[in-house]
Amino acid sequence: MHVSGTLFVVATPIGNLGDMTPRAQDTLRSVAAICAEDTRRSGQLLAHFGIQTPLLALHDHNEEALAEKIVTRLQAGDSLALISDAGTPLVSDPGFRLVRAARAAGIKVSPVPGASALIAALSVAGLPSDRFVFEGFLPAKPKARREHLTRLASEPRTLIFYESSHRIEACLDDAIAVFGSQRHAVLARELSKLFETVLDGSLAGLRAHLAADANQRKGEFVLLIHGAAEDTDANVSEGLRLYAKLKDHLPPSTAAKLAAELSGAPRKALYGAG
Repeated sequence: MHVSGTLFVVATPIGNLGDMTPRAQDTLRSVAAICAEDTRRSGQLLAHFGIQTPLLALHDHNEEALAEKIVTRLQAGDSLALISDAGTPLVSDPGFRLVRAARAAGIKVSPVPGASALIAALSVAGLPSDRFVFEGFLPAKPKARREHLTRLASEPRTLIFYESSHRIEACLDDAIAVFGSQRHAVLARELSKLFETVLDGSLAGLRAHLAADANQRKGEFVLLIHGAAEDTDANVSEGLRLYAKLKDHLPPSTAAKLAAELSGAPRKALYGAG
């Protein structure tokens, strides 16, 4: 009886190479090939551990086209691994299309757990962790980013975002405009690496930290924002409802001002929404 191979989804370190688990190493040595987002970067990681398994480039631009070919290889009996540049694959990284195609074809897909920046950040943030919302990377364009944040203004669960060094300041500015300067937040930078920092305080306080220290603007970030309080939740929800109706008949700034006065919601949480 023919037996198909297994697709192993393997987590790799987010910084500290000591976080590469023995099982991950054994799996990456045992498979026929490793699907990697950046073969050069992954090649350096594998070389550190003496892993010589062939690499196959799989990224956002070719995943759709390659998924079927990889599934065919799995069906023929080869076991393969999927890794990302760092952390757990598919979490703000490629791989979703391949995993979906493999599962649709009846291929076994098995996780090899390990590092994840969002979980690492949540574990040390001191924010409510029983329920949270992971939003990945926010839109790059300012208008789209502000609109996306506005839709989250009344979300009561802890919010988690990834952000890059060249957009973190603009991201915090928009978060202040939408959530208010005093909303509690945590900014985790370069987790598990040499210059790891975890800052907490108000959104305005975090923004001031970055403005005062250029080093704090470097690296890879996880931004965690406390969810809305119940009263704020209700006010913003009502404000957004009113604003959606008023902006059809009034200039946006006037509609936002009136909706804020009637609902008790911050005007900045309403302006530009919808």
